[in-house]
Amino acid sequence: MKLYRFLSGPDDSSFCHKVTAALNKGWQLHGSPTYAYNALTGTIQCGQAVTKEVEGKDYSPEMKLGEQ
Repeated sequence: MKLYRFLSGPDDSSFCHKVTAALNKGWQLHGSPTYAYNALTGTIQCGQAVTKEVEGKDYSPEMKLGEQ
């Protein structure tokens, strides 16, 4: 089964740590990162899609994807 997640957060080291943690759990980058300006907070938000192949499991909407 192939899993998909979209990670997002502020443009700071916490976002980089979130992506790094996912990579170290076997997730792979999917596409380029995205950036958007949040006019309400005056900050830049980042996003990165990641995917992961998981053998021997079937997808269920109840899955906690971050725990895979």
